[in-house]
Amino acid sequence: MIYGLLGKTLKHSFSPEIHSCFGSYKYELFEREEQEIEELIQRKDIAGFNITIPYKKAIMQYCDDIEENALKIGAVNTVIKREGKVLGYNTDFYGFQYQLKRASIEVENKKVIILGDGATSQTVEAVLSFLKAKEVLKFSRSGNRTFQELYSHYDAEIIINCTPVGMYPHNLERIIDLKDFSLLEGVCDVVYNPHRTALLLQARELGIKRSDGLPMLVVQAKAAAELFMDKKISEVITEKVIQKLRRKTENIILIGMPGSGKSTLGKALAEKLSRKHIDTDSEIEKKAGKSIPAIFDSEGEEAFRKLEREVILEFGKMTGIVLSTGGGSVLDERNYLPLKQNGRIYFLNRKLEDLPIQGRPLSKGGLSSLKKMQEIRLPKYQRFSDVEIQNGKIDESVEKILEDFNENIDH
Repeated sequence: MIYGLLGKTLKHSFSPEIHSCFGSYKYELFEREEQEIEELIQRKDIAGFNITIPYKKAIMQYCDDIEENALKIGAVNTVIKREGKVLGYNTDFYGFQYQLKRASIEVENKKVIILGDGATSQTVEAVLSFLKAKEVLKFSRSGNRTFQELYSHYDAEIIINCTPVGMYPHNLERIIDLKDFSLLEGVCDVVYNPHRTALLLQARELGIKRSDGLPMLVVQAKAAAELFMDKKISEVITEKVIQKLRRKTENIILIGMPGSGKSTLGKALAEKLSRKHIDTDSEIEKKAGKSIPAIFDSEGEEAFRKLEREVILEFGKMTGIVLSTGGGSVLDERNYLPLKQNGRIYFLNRKLEDLPIQGRPLSKGGLSSLKKMQEIRLPKYQRFSDVEIQNGKIDESVEKILEDFNENIDH
């Protein structure tokens, strides 16, 4: 029998991979228009499926019986067929509970703001009620409370984003500024691609507990798989699946002085991990149709930095790659968020006298030029990076990075 995921746009879905970790059943993606749902329900080879945006409400009319939680929420995200009947469930409820628990975000007796008023927000609201939040207020673009009214509620202690704002491909967009909320203790985003939305990156900067939507996604899938197979799955497996997806999707970002070995080490890491390697300098040359020295000679450094930013914005959205950046990528603070949203950033440090200068426009002045450059850039490399690696032997540096990457994948 076949299981799967029903939705309108599913090309970036993690669901098939997640479900393959929980069971050996066949799992397919069903991209359908609303008028095609009934035909899918009637297919005799389909034993059940998950439902995502925008059909969590529309599916309910096709269910013969709906569990109490899903009825209260007013949304169904899983259906199974049993003895000729279509049964509806809401496993997102358990997913969001787990997301809060995993991030150690306590909502009991707290004032909570929900951004968005779609089906997911209803599930989140139900969980918050179940966990005895003191006050839950929902805001949206055009609902009973609009985003413009948030200024009256800067005393909120928890914020949950249930909108698609900041979700791929519209990365780094956000609705609010967390600095306005002086009592804030926790931030959750149901978005899982990118790993760190602009909202979560700001929470990270402010030292606030936070979580993206991947734990919710995995746990709702686990609960659905239990319904599909009619058996319980260990929470240990849940955590293994979350870690597996983190390792697969998190980028490895390399920064450092010109000639510090970013491209060479990047290729070695990519080969070791069977990943795609992207070199931003190479991508800039492709985009410009000329070499980097030629760009500097004909258009100047400002034009080069503009191209560099465009390339970083483009490839920072990707997942599961090794990205080697140009030596001056850290000069523009705006490059930090695009790099950090999906990546762990490694600063490759190397003795100045070991840095080659041939073919590098800003390194032409020899050692004295490199010293001046380092004085300016070192604080910026340290600001961008999660870890500093003394890059000597390539094999040793690869192992150091991989050890750190595997140990800190959830950070």
